[in-house]
Formats: sequence, C-alpha cells, structure tokens
Amino acid sequence: MPLMTSGPRTASDRIRAMIVDDSASVRMALTEILQADSDIEVIATAGDPYIAAERLRKQVPDVIFLDIEMPRMNGLTFLRKIMAQRPIPVVICSTIAIEGSDTFMEALEAGAVEIVPKPAANTAHMLQEAGEHIRQVARAAVHARLRGRAAPKPVTIEAKLTADALLPCKARGSEAHVPKTDPIVCIGASTGGTEAIRAVLEPLTPTCPGIVIVQHMPEKFTNAFARRLNTICTINVKEAENGDPVLRGQALIAPGGRHMTLVRAGTHYTVRIVDGPPVSRHRPSVDVLFRSAVQQARDNALGMLLTGMGDDGARGLLELRDTGAFTIAQDEETCVVFGMPKEAIVRGAVCKVLRLDQMARMIMGHGRGPVEQRSAVR
Repeated sequence: MPLMTSGPRTASDRIRAMIVDDSASVRMALTEILQADSDIEVIATAGDPYIAAERLRKQVPDVIFLDIEMPRMNGLTFLRKIMAQRPIPVVICSTIAIEGSDTFMEALEAGAVEIVPKPAANTAHMLQEAGEHIRQVARAAVHARLRGRAAPKPVTIEAKLTADALLPCKARGSEAHVPKTDPIVCIGASTGGTEAIRAVLEPLTPTCPGIVIVQHMPEKFTNAFARRLNTICTINVKEAENGDPVLRGQALIAPGGRHMTLVRAGTHYTVRIVDGPPVSRHRPSVDVLFRSAVQQARDNALGMLLTGMGDDGARGLLELRDTGAFTIAQDEETCVVFGMPKEAIVRGAVCKVLRLDQMARMIMGHGRGPVEQRSAVR
C-alpha cells in the first residue's frame, strides 16, 4: 500500500487535516470541531486505512487524525506504514488508547505525535473544551519534528491566562529565606513529551530526588501514561492524587484536566491537586507548577522544560531561575516541537540546554547537591 507525496505546503495555506475513522458520526463530529477554526480545513475523510491510502495518493494533509480499531487494517499498522514511507504528523483519536496503556504507548512509540479521546462530551461546556483541545493538538502537530520530514514552520505565541489566575505572584524578596529542604525536580512537557519523559525517567535509580511532572494530556490519559511508565522504569511512577508526598525514587504526574501545585511541609513536600481555568491554554499547566515551586521550594528545585508547542512553562522557569534554582531546557535537535524550550531560552530562563540523554544524570546530580548538580554535565 504505497503512499505518494505532493509538494510542501506554503506559509499562507490553512492546516490541512485528514480524518480516518470507521464511524461516520465521529468523522462528522471531528470535521465540525476542526473546521470551527478558520485556519484548519478537513481535506479528506476515510472509513478505513485502505481508503485513506487512496486519498493520500491524491493529496497529502498536514496532519492525520487516526482511529485504532478499524476494519481491514488497524490504525497502529497504518501508522507504522505512514512513518516508514512518508512521515506525516499523526494524532490518534481513539477510546481504546485510554482503556489499555499498552496500546497507548505502542501508538506513541510507533510515531504518533499526540493522542486525544474521541469527542463524546456530555455538556456544551465540555464539548467546547474538548473541541478547543483537539484544535490545539492539530496546530501543534503541524510543528512536529519527525524523522525524514522537513523542519516545521515557526510557532506563534498567543495571549492567554498566566499563573496569576491561580497563584498570584508574590513580591520579590517576600520568600527570601526558604529553608534547605529535600531536593525536588519539576518537569514540564507537551507535544512529544510522553516519549521525552520516558527517556528522562527510565535511566533513573531509586535514589533520585522526588519528581513532579506536568505533561499536557486530557483526563484519563495521564493515569494510563503513569501506569505504563511504572512498568518500564526502576523508580515508581504514579498519577498524582491530592496530598501525595513527594518522595525520593518516585515521579508524580499531574492528572489531566486539573492543575498540580507544590506544598512545603517542613523539609518535605506534598502536592495539591486543584481546579481552575486553563493557564497558558492548558490544564494542567507547567507555569502553575513552576510558580508553586517558586513560592514553596525556590533554589531547592531543579526546573526542566521539555518539548512542546507554545510557551507554557517559560515564564515559570524564568521565575525559578530568578530565585537561584537551576534550570534546564531540552535542545532543539531532540525536541519534537522546539516551542516551549525555545521560548524559555529566548527569555533568559535557562541555565543549561541539554539533550534528552543528558538529563537523567543532571537529575541524579541534583539529588546530591548544588555543586554536583552544576558539574554533572560539562
């Protein structure tokens, strides 16, 4: 089933999407959701991968929304064929991906840029939020860096709510003397972050400092993601619950649809899971986590910003650096989308830019102290 190619899109073109799903109602719902954005055009739909392949020979989209369970060929097989023959950003839109974490991770390992649940909201408000998330994912996917694909176009930053919506910024110097506490690592990521986080966590040993993570993901997906990581990592990984302690040898992942903040308790930390509006267009938001680390941990924290579109986390990372915390951004070469790290670098928020394979060593160094932390990677 060869896939033919067409010429590259121009900067003035709208985002061209293809939907591959055996349900006509899902194809119609996704089309309406995507085309609610005047910059997105659904150029083709298909009821199975064979029909999709025929349509790909005539016109190549900028992003494909792909179901997993379909007749004649499943979505994972089709995804692997796409990535082998002509890499195109693919977003998995499925329910099965959240029912089984193995399928979820297989799709990401096969090259999917993102995974979203099928639109099935019960209220107008939920449908609006689900639709906005799907459109954000479509925009982010176009900027994804895939093996064998030309460099993506630059990312545009739009105005949005800041962390002030949940945690008002305190006056400089109001927390000047935070006591020495357990070391803590705060990580933020978005598009491409699931694989990046796995690459960072997998080499860590149980002596590593406690880790708190915000990965932009919808509800339910974070739980599957955490469970899957827990089976392949030496350290413990779990979806965070309100009041969970931050412990050595453990990573807590913020639940989709809610924000996560740090709370200092003597020399230790717990997490608070809170509701609130999207910040930097995301819930959970990296900026919210980083702002709480500024107020609760300051230079006891190591801040890390990984691959992702937009600027969530860039402002918070700068605030962390201003408190004396050590801050790191993922380098462009290993990012799927060099948006969030680039924005942090431009703002002067980053002490060091590292490849993914250098980050675990830096985390282990942070657990030993500031001197080892800063010299862990030369």
